[in-house]
Amino acid sequence: MKNSVFMVIDGSSLLHRAFYALPPMSSSQGVPTNAVYGFLTMFERLRREYQPEYLAVCLDKSRMTFRTQTFEGYKAQRGATPDDLRPQFGLLKEVMAAHDFGVYEQEGFEADDIIGTLSCLAKEKGIYTLIVTGDRDAWQLISPGVEVLLTRKGISEVERYDEEALKEKVGLSPKQIIDLKGLMGDTSDNIPGVPGVGEKTALKLLEQFGTMETLYDRVDEVKGKLKEKLVTHKEQAFLSKKLATIVCDMDIAIDWESLKRMQADPVVLRKLYTDLEFRSLLKNLPLPEGEESAEAVLFAKEGNERDKSDERKSKGKQTLSEKGSINETDGSIDVQVDAPLNVAYQKVEDEGQRDEMLAELMRLGQEPGYRTAILAAWEGPPRKGLLRQIALAVGQDAHPEPPRVWVIDDPGPIFAEAEPFWSSEKHRKLFYDIKSLWLLARQEDVEIQGIDGDGLIGAYLLDPLANNYSLARLAHELIDWKISPEAGKQVLPAEDAALAVAGLFHLTPAMEAKLGEESLGKLYRDVELPLAPILGSMEWIGIKVNPKVLQDMAGELNSDIQKLQAEIHELAGETFNINSTQQFGKILFEKLGLPVIKRTKTGYSTDVEVLEELSDRHPIVPKVLEFRQLMKLKSTYVEGLLPLIDGPEGRIHTSFNQSVTATGRLSSTEPNLQNIPVRLEQGRLIRKAFIAPEPGWTLLAADYSQIELRILAHLSDDPSFKDAFAKNQDIHTRTASEVFDVPMENVTREMRRRAKAVNFGIVYGISDFGLSRDLGVTRGEAKEYIEGYFRRYHGVRGYIDRIIAEARQQGFVTTLLGRRRRLPDLFVKNKIRQNFGERTAMNTPIQGTAADIIKAAMVKIPKALKDHGLKTRMLLQVHDELIFEVPEEELTVVAPLIKRIMEKTIEISVPLTVDVKKGANWYDMKPYTLEE
Repeated sequence: MKNSVFMVIDGSSLLHRAFYALPPMSSSQGVPTNAVYGFLTMFERLRREYQPEYLAVCLDKSRMTFRTQTFEGYKAQRGATPDDLRPQFGLLKEVMAAHDFGVYEQEGFEADDIIGTLSCLAKEKGIYTLIVTGDRDAWQLISPGVEVLLTRKGISEVERYDEEALKEKVGLSPKQIIDLKGLMGDTSDNIPGVPGVGEKTALKLLEQFGTMETLYDRVDEVKGKLKEKLVTHKEQAFLSKKLATIVCDMDIAIDWESLKRMQADPVVLRKLYTDLEFRSLLKNLPLPEGEESAEAVLFAKEGNERDKSDERKSKGKQTLSEKGSINETDGSIDVQVDAPLNVAYQKVEDEGQRDEMLAELMRLGQEPGYRTAILAAWEGPPRKGLLRQIALAVGQDAHPEPPRVWVIDDPGPIFAEAEPFWSSEKHRKLFYDIKSLWLLARQEDVEIQGIDGDGLIGAYLLDPLANNYSLARLAHELIDWKISPEAGKQVLPAEDAALAVAGLFHLTPAMEAKLGEESLGKLYRDVELPLAPILGSMEWIGIKVNPKVLQDMAGELNSDIQKLQAEIHELAGETFNINSTQQFGKILFEKLGLPVIKRTKTGYSTDVEVLEELSDRHPIVPKVLEFRQLMKLKSTYVEGLLPLIDGPEGRIHTSFNQSVTATGRLSSTEPNLQNIPVRLEQGRLIRKAFIAPEPGWTLLAADYSQIELRILAHLSDDPSFKDAFAKNQDIHTRTASEVFDVPMENVTREMRRRAKAVNFGIVYGISDFGLSRDLGVTRGEAKEYIEGYFRRYHGVRGYIDRIIAEARQQGFVTTLLGRRRRLPDLFVKNKIRQNFGERTAMNTPIQGTAADIIKAAMVKIPKALKDHGLKTRMLLQVHDELIFEVPEEELTVVAPLIKRIMEKTIEISVPLTVDVKKGANWYDMKPYTLEE
């Protein structure tokens, strides 16, 4: 077996990469297939090229692993798996079963760990292992007899690494890869590392000391602030190394005969590929004599559609000479397209050509009706990114002549060199992701003006539920062009970049027309488009943070956690790993005899819902809930924020996401400042770390008061609701008074609490079960509260019935500013999903309108500040609140100005009220009035 080859494929990694590398695909039955198709094309090519004798595919079982138990923040920043990708994992298993290949997954471990264990077991048997993955973490597994095939360019190319290649290209040995992660961390996995130690510094340290252990043994040889960082964060560094280390000794039983490459049953595979409509894969399967080719059946089935497409092309609506998106010769998945017949481009390669290009841009840009489309590729986050390629197309939307197109590789300081073009309002510019380009230009002290379109924003408004807003998808859907799926993501060959930017130029008018058809044009042009550079400016500025506050909090949380841990162990009567679901489950359900609420495949469930239901059964349960909250606070929000403090001013720069939520709300990431758990006092205290930038400045918070309830009052036109807000009464006290039928002055604190839960519960479509759980009352009592509410607020009941009926009739709901959300869940047979669709129908116009209002205010405020010559700067948007940094001497002007804009940006039938507070930090905010 010395010459045998064992190919281990990281199925989770490759399926994700294939999903994002290929445009959306689905069968005629609506089954999403692009990830599985991309995986299989590469799978077949690798099998042909390397001829492995043994083969296995490894998958992640779930997000909860021993690493998340060790460090709760591990991979915590990652979003949910896209809806179109999730079912393809099951589909992949079905395809692998048809091939008779082994698929491995195990609860509590990642695919990496299974790969590591399998490669070690193979090595013991003298079997040569090739690991196929897109994850560089696998480099640590390289050894004599183990190599890594790392996917590049989507998953269409692989780069082979042995020890020699790793040393040559990266400068490290396999084991040093773990030390590298320990020092620099890994943002993709949310591994913290040592704050302030980047890749370059970490590589220098490893070159000098070899390992982290040696580094810390000789840490006195490191000088200055770097030594201080290393010493301060030693524990975090070794935790990071532990998180980055792949397990190679899992308890896995392997039957090597079952992993041998067997000849799959072509009949089974042919049926599966036919159902999935994988024509290019079908033709590689042997065909029984006399049976018609499944590929031919599919080809005939699609014939009419192709004829229609050809007819469209002949009328000039499609200028591509299409070869298809898959290279049929070798099965690779790069998109193969010819340039449109009427698109020429110039590659700009020297200073003279750049000058000519700029002169032409300036000349044409001032002609009536001309616009310039701009598409860029860069490395790293945009605020610090390195521009690698830029393509420009200038022309007239309705003109028969094609646009002039230029492509520049390694463009250097193109923003500073062409500043008159970028900063000109007259030159109307079209983008795909203007916020990122705005940040790239800001590095060169250039502020982009003349923003006239953004394909990413338009795509989001047209379909806020989509999981893919790629330029390739947009071009395909709007103008039937095929461009590279990597357009707008990475550097392309010049002809592909030219095609992509020409596509952006041509699709923009079609996108604008579609936005107009769906009554989204005003929202797009007046709110979302001008908001993008404002968000870029907020990201660029950041907010100042005091690291000592976080460090002190970490120490206090450690003390609280240790105290809780001792109390929990005492209540249990023994010590155990509180983070272990299995160990805690045995304590709860076997030793303490509490009722089992829910089971998982691996044993008892101890998730938050289970613990909340058991919280009054034993004092250990609320203690563990508190323990988990404090652990999350410490890892995610206290220790997690420290590495993100950046630059000489010591600021954190969150990223605002404009095209993520279905309701139109902004979200923030790296870090997520909207999810600081302020219900806990320890969570609220985190805000103490966010401070005014310098003496003589203060933070100012402007917060819409109960905006969603005010919008509900407007939409429902309920007289009682509207009357309460018109009289500036406390809405929860008024509700309690009416529901419990007592005078307002006799409403108790408990009555108000229950009325508040009902008020906000109605907005979110709460059930009697949910309300009973929130209030700690019986379902019967909760039901009576809800029915009593609707008896007094007929308008609200009428609104809910009306909006659900409208949603069923037209398939979508809209906000006051026209934002649209489609509701496919209303039309499925599953009753649970239907109920969810109804709750979404009633809530989206409320939440979405609140999002529209604060966004519209955010567009107006910076202009007003500039018009008044003020230094005040807008820093953060968190839910219904805006945070500013303000010179003290500007407060008397700024506070009423911001309050007035926020309250009057969009007027509804009840008054919008904004509460203004100020303070030296985000926590110690006090109400601010002009009489102060």
